[in-house]
Amino acid sequence: MSPRFVVLGPPGAGKTTVGRLLAERLGVGFRDTDEDVVATAGKPISDIFTGDGEPVFRALEEEAVAEGLKTHDGVLALGGGAVLSATTRALLADQIVVFLNVGMAEGVKRTGMSAARPLLAGVNPRATFKSLLDARLPLYREVATIEVVTDRLTPEQVVDAVLAHHA
Repeated sequence: MSPRFVVLGPPGAGKTTVGRLLAERLGVGFRDTDEDVVATAGKPISDIFTGDGEPVFRALEEEAVAEGLKTHDGVLALGGGAVLSATTRALLADQIVVFLNVGMAEGVKRTGMSAARPLLAGVNPRATFKSLLDARLPLYREVATIEVVTDRLTPEQVVDAVLAHHA
């Protein structure tokens, strides 16, 4: 069993919103690995980062992705940094992976100064977002089978583009 689509991208790309719509359109279930991590840890991701550290979060995330890929057959949304794991990237090799690409200006606008996004909470969220994009973009593209630039699209238009690419 494996997901019909795996959705990934940087913070603000619309992974959860688009993932839910895509699942609804296909008549399948939706699952978000960030929600799985929160359920497993029993606390918000921001608390895991501040209390336990990023390595603990990344280990929980890697486990959540592996479990989701093994047990979920709908649409699976991954956290923005899940591709940092070589193990996760290897597991994605035989999946239909949708990379929701968002430009820096739009990504910063969508994420704002959200405390729920611990890697973007800081003195200069714009610079932080840029360095995050620079580091992750090659990894997103390495695993993606479909790429959609979301900047000027509604979530519905993104889903249409995903399904058109996949047809």
